[in-house]
Amino acid sequence: MFPPTLCMTLESLRLRNTSLYGEIPQSLENCTALKLQDLGDNKLTGIIPPWIGERLNGLNVLRLRSNEFHGNIPSTLCRQQLLQVLDLSLNNISGDIPSCLNNLTAMAHLGSSMALIPLAGITYTVDFIGAIGINFHEHLLVVWKGFEREYGNTLGLLKSIDLSCNKLSGKIPRELASLQGLINLNLSRNMLRGSIIREISQLKSLDSLDLSTNNLSGEIPESMSELSFLSMLDFSNNNLSGKIPSSTQLQSFNATSYSGNPGLCGEPLRKCPGGEPPKMPNNGGNEGDEGLFEPLWFFIGMIIEFLIGFWGIFGSLMINRSWRYKYF
Repeated sequence: MFPPTLCMTLESLRLRNTSLYGEIPQSLENCTALKLQDLGDNKLTGIIPPWIGERLNGLNVLRLRSNEFHGNIPSTLCRQQLLQVLDLSLNNISGDIPSCLNNLTAMAHLGSSMALIPLAGITYTVDFIGAIGINFHEHLLVVWKGFEREYGNTLGLLKSIDLSCNKLSGKIPRELASLQGLINLNLSRNMLRGSIIREISQLKSLDSLDLSTNNLSGEIPESMSELSFLSMLDFSNNNLSGKIPSSTQLQSFNATSYSGNPGLCGEPLRKCPGGEPPKMPNNGGNEGDEGLFEPLWFFIGMIIEFLIGFWGIFGSLMINRSWRYKYF
């Protein structure tokens, strides 16, 4: 597809939306200097070639979005230690999410670690007759919070995994929680099962989290309240149950973020059944349950004192006849 001498020095390959079809040409495995590979929005088929992880180990961006790939995610992709943007969404990929994705160590670091990515590099485009042209671009299109946005000089700050709209099954691997630099994680519209991993609170940099339209069950982890940077959250259309953890962050999202989970309750959804009864005001200012019983003991004490006083006087009059005649 490309002359060998040109391929070996190519750092940026953008063939987005160029009507490509068939399998990814194996000749691209010789483009070992590639840092950005965008083959999205085409009609490419077959499996994701394992040699992408074996040979192209300098990739910062891998975008294969919106094609017709099938099969599993190759475990060799876990060798991409410099990868910061992985977009395999809108395909027919099946199987489990590889637990070895925690080896994408660039996503575990905070801040920018992609300073050498060629944002204004050479872009090859293919027209309808297969001719190759050369253009210059200074952006990359990335789907962010449901919208396609252009990233230029700030691309180095973006750390994203988008595996949405596939046929992935199995559980969310706990190893993902080690990618503490992740800003965007989208696993929506798959067939994932099991619970939301409790370790998700380790992803302190998350700004967008979409786990909607899966078969996830169980409760939302209490640790979710620690994700203070979240501005987009979608847990809708699963089988989640229990009470939504109380936090300013989680209650700030619309009810649509939690809809489609019949067993889920708490703000911003319906109130949970059998909630705690209202507590009596604590006039004494003391903490704990003892203050709730102070008014009760006060009235009981008054009644006892009255009875003692009454029977003390009345009993004496009944016993001493002279006093009884004198006072009555």
